[in-house]
Amino acid sequence: MRIGELASRAGVSVRSLRYYEEQGLLASARSSSGQRHYTEDDVDRVMFIQRLYAAGLSSSTIAELLPCRYAPSEENSDAALERMAQERDRLSEHIADLIRTRDALDGLIVTARAHRESLRAPLAG
Repeated sequence: MRIGELASRAGVSVRSLRYYEEQGLLASARSSSGQRHYTEDDVDRVMFIQRLYAAGLSSSTIAELLPCRYAPSEENSDAALERMAQERDRLSEHIADLIRTRDALDGLIVTARAHRESLRAPLAG
């Protein structure tokens, strides 16, 4: 199938498919005129890649994980599990940083509200 059909069936843009190829996540056969052609299996591959992106993974991390699905072995499985655990730890650290940032903002909001209320109080004179 051609790139437009794959994009439509997988629910992604043609631009995304080209990016996946640039990143080594997807491969196509080329016709003599240079048109990309994909297989039926590529629909599932693109949808799998989309799920990995939705989980917050980068294209380089996805490239590390793909062998677990497309060349399954105990070694690939162990490597994928370790990589996913590392990514989860990274996300947990990021969430903790965001919570600290939100808490600091909450403190600023409390201070700003108190200051605003002080502006409403009649001046002692």
